[in-house]
Amino acid sequence: MPPLYLHGPRINVMKKNVVLLIEDDELDTISVERSLKKLDVEYELHTAYNGIEGLEILRGNETRPRLDPLPDVILLDLNMPKMNGIEFLTHLRSDERLKDIKVFVMTTSGEEVDRRTAEKLGISGYLIKPLNFNNNSKRTDSMDGFVQFHMRKIFTFKNE
Repeated sequence: MPPLYLHGPRINVMKKNVVLLIEDDELDTISVERSLKKLDVEYELHTAYNGIEGLEILRGNETRPRLDPLPDVILLDLNMPKMNGIEFLTHLRSDERLKDIKVFVMTTSGEEVDRRTAEKLGISGYLIKPLNFNNNSKRTDSMDGFVQFHMRKIFTFKNE
């Protein structure tokens, strides 16, 4: 963003960092929230539990205004009820206002067909959420690494 000059010294205006998380698993939602907090940057997190809710947040409806500003990034699960991630991506990419939003898929699906379909719909990245099979709990290290690298890069680039 160009610097803003007001009769005096130069002032850099920081744009608000906005993230939309579309995830039906509460533990994964908590994991993303924890990882984002470690970034030590200001952000606004909006959460939807399926693709329909995600589109309602982005477009608004009779009870909710549309999200403004649009998110810098959408973190999207593929396997969700009502409207899955691929269906959501199809709607997103066909909407002129929303089609250019960066989307990172976070899923337990290692299916190559899911990855190829998501890539054809213009995702920015694909993260397979690993499980720790020793104690049946989800690992957070890959989420932290993803957030530390990709989200920091997106937020930093936006505010330069």
